[in-house]
Amino acid sequence: MKQSLFEIVSNVPLTSDVYKMVLKGDTTDITACGQFVNVKLDGMYLRRPISVNDVDGNLLTIIYKVVGKGTEYMSKLKKGTLDILTGLGNGYNLIKSGDAPLLIGGGVGVPPLYMLCKKLIAQGKKVSVILGFNTKSEIFYEEEFKALGAKVYVTTVDGSYGIKGFVTDAMKTLSNYTYFYTCGPLPMLKAVYNATEISGEFSFEERMGCGFGACMGCSCKTKYKNLRICKDGPVLEKEIIVW
Repeated sequence: MKQSLFEIVSNVPLTSDVYKMVLKGDTTDITACGQFVNVKLDGMYLRRPISVNDVDGNLLTIIYKVVGKGTEYMSKLKKGTLDILTGLGNGYNLIKSGDAPLLIGGGVGVPPLYMLCKKLIAQGKKVSVILGFNTKSEIFYEEEFKALGAKVYVTTVDGSYGIKGFVTDAMKTLSNYTYFYTCGPLPMLKAVYNATEISGEFSFEERMGCGFGACMGCSCKTKYKNLRICKDGPVLEKEIIVW
């Protein structure tokens, strides 16, 4: 974990309530796809945990949804610096992917899968991606995943774009994936768990106090022991998860 000041390079909307922020600073502690950063905001006691979307040299990209006072404040920032803790969380394991991994993201669970997709394709893997949203106006990053070379499927609950239904409806059309990685809201993760027979990894979204394992506020029960989502996660293997 490292505490650094990052300069805001850009902060633009992708949808009506989802923003992409590019920051410039020390990214050396970000060593795995699926890690997150903790952002300090003026006048707010707790830092905001945001997943890492991408790292390119000293440029860090995060994508966040405006859901409260903290993220609303972030959405209005156009310049300046942010105090950020980097290198948090364990990240995804790329070694287990096999030749044809499947990436499944729902809503703001999509961003951390982008760097993962980029790394897997660089290793020569044949990557398929399912992106799940409620409606067409919420869709983002479909073209970015396609540009990496992934086969992309988009689902919308209301059928306004792509496959009508949930990510699990798109999963029914795919049978040859060797491993899966997923991130999204808890009901989606549970549905993916029930729809899969092979191994995979789940990235959990959880309210965090400190972000590095000190406060124990994000502890969860697994088959073997209690784990801290911020320190021992946010990525957990399917085999240890208890719903």
